[in-house]
Formats: sequence, C-alpha cells, structure tokens
Amino acid sequence: MLDALCEALPDADIYTLIHQPGTQSPAIESRRIFTSFLQHIPGVHTRYRHLLPLMPQAIESLRLQGHYDLVLSSSHCVAKGLRAPEGVPHLSYVHAPMRYMWDLFDDYFGPGRARLPVRAAAHAVRPWLRRWDRTSAARVDRFVANSHHVAGKLQRFWGREATVVHPPVDLERFTRLPLEGGGRGGYFLWLGAFAPYKRLDIALEAFRELGVPLWVVGTGQEAARLTSGAPPPNIRFLGNVSDDALPSLYRDARALIFTPEEDFGITPLEAQATGRPVIAFAKGGALETVNSRTGLFFSEQTPASLSEAVRRFDSWEASFSPREARSQAERFSRQSFQQAMLREVESLLSLSTKSTTRATAV
Repeated sequence: MLDALCEALPDADIYTLIHQPGTQSPAIESRRIFTSFLQHIPGVHTRYRHLLPLMPQAIESLRLQGHYDLVLSSSHCVAKGLRAPEGVPHLSYVHAPMRYMWDLFDDYFGPGRARLPVRAAAHAVRPWLRRWDRTSAARVDRFVANSHHVAGKLQRFWGREATVVHPPVDLERFTRLPLEGGGRGGYFLWLGAFAPYKRLDIALEAFRELGVPLWVVGTGQEAARLTSGAPPPNIRFLGNVSDDALPSLYRDARALIFTPEEDFGITPLEAQATGRPVIAFAKGGALETVNSRTGLFFSEQTPASLSEAVRRFDSWEASFSPREARSQAERFSRQSFQQAMLREVESLLSLSTKSTTRATAV
C-alpha cells in the first residue's frame, strides 16, 4: 500500500521507525527515507516486536526535514502519533488501531498465548499504551479507515469519525490466469501468518473431523504449537510459498478458508481474483470483500460452524460463477485506491491556505 501511495504522491519523503535498505520496492527505495532512533539498535530488524513500548517515543521523536504541505501517515500501530509541524494538516490512513492492546489483547497475551514474562509485561504497559493511543489520535486532523469495520473501531476506541477507502490489492498477477479450469486441485486452502487471531486452529480441527483435503500456507509465532505431532493425511503444511507459486495455488483450490476476524483482509480478494470462492467467518472486513454470490459465511468462530459451512459448500458450489468472483475483486484495484486517497488529500488541503507541492508519507 505504501508503494501505491508513493506512486500517487511522487514528491513525498518517507519517515518511518526503521528501514532495512533493499527490502522495499523501487518506488519506496528511491525516496528520501528518514528513520527513528530505533534504527540504531543492534538486531532491530528481527527484534522490533519486542520494542513496542519504545515505539510511541520513537515516532514522536521524528522531526520533519523540510517544508511540507501535508503529513500523510499509514498507521497500524504508532505512525499516526507523528507530531506534524504547526499549521501542517495531518491525514492518517488507519489499517487498525493497536489491536493487541484493545479488542484482541487476550488473543495475543491470554493464557497459553505467550510466555508468562511477556504476558506480565503486556499487562503492565497496556493502560499506558491505550492512553497514548487515544491522546495521539486527537492530534490528527482527519482519519481514513481501510474498512467500515475499522472505522467503527476508531469511533469506539478513539471517539473519532473516519471516511473509508479500501486498500489496494495487487490483482494483476492473479488475474493473468484463465478462469476456466479452477478448483481442479480438489483441496481447500488456508493462507496466512500463524498468529493467534488468525484462528488456524479452527480450520485444523474442522478438517480433521471432515477428512477432506486442506492445504495450509504460511508460518509464524504459533507454528510450533499448531504443527506439533503428525498431521492427519488430509492436511498438508506447505510453509511459505513464493509469490510466483501463489496464484496457481489459489486457482487450483476449491475455495479459500478464511477464519480470522480481519480488519480488512487481502487474501479473500486474491482468491476471488483467480476466480475462486471464499468460506469466511461472518465478521470484520470479509463482510465488505465477499458477498453471497462469491462465497459462504460461517457465523461462529468454532470448528463446528466452519464444518457446517464446508458441508453446505458441496451443494452451493454448482451455482458459483468464477467471473463474478473476479469482478468483485476488481473493485479493489490500485487505481481506485489512489484516486480515492488523492481526493482525501485534496479535500484536506483545500481547508489550508497553502498550495499542494509536497507531502510526507509515514
């Protein structure tokens, strides 16, 4: 998404907590990039999650190195806390509030989710981080949320209204494949990070009971727990797969299994772009990206509810249209996102007496 913003705002400089040169797209790497004091901590690129208590101070310590007409922050944690210079409007695009300190705290730090010292530390810093989250939100002039689901959270947690601009999806590599012949692999597909809130455990338990093929792509912090022991023969763990291999994995699957309550969720749109349906938990961003003609929903985040949806899928599948699924995904194009964000930028700048010359992106 930052890549799309950089393309839409060609003169923008970038301010970020840390940056590992060479890891981003040319559109990003070609910019002037300024980092915080966290950049100088040895091993920061592999240990940054442990530095969460320092991140508010780090973002507030950044000083803008030039004269700007607008600050545009892209925030899922602390970026919206950047202190804009006096008189410079701040537009913040929010992917999510600090979810692990608000509604998903127990998913990350509940019993069995983390080691006891980590859980104790999280409980200790949670009140302070939530206060900072609300206070820093008050400094932003206008919010844009990546989904209506997130906009509702901003209202609940920060007391702030937000317009909605859905994020862009890199559709081109998924729409190159023909729609004909999809689903012939005979397996269902689960794809994502093995994070607690992703609820891969629901899919594993449901498909153990169903006995139908499930292929799992990804890895993460819960890998050891979720992959311990020999999996049943109908479940395959593929680990991480290359970007080149992913479109074919989607296309050959009968359907994508989407178990988390996501703030938005990119994978359902990638699956639909290849012409495949989605079986999704009926809450969060999936309600904005999947409809009754491109997928099925299960109402409870339990193995039993998912199993029931998979059984219904056998009869529903005959009415599914791959072309309609692709059309649904194409609504979330890069160009649509860029045009909508430029309208938000221009709207906020119109309230300022300055002309549009440069912008910052965080």
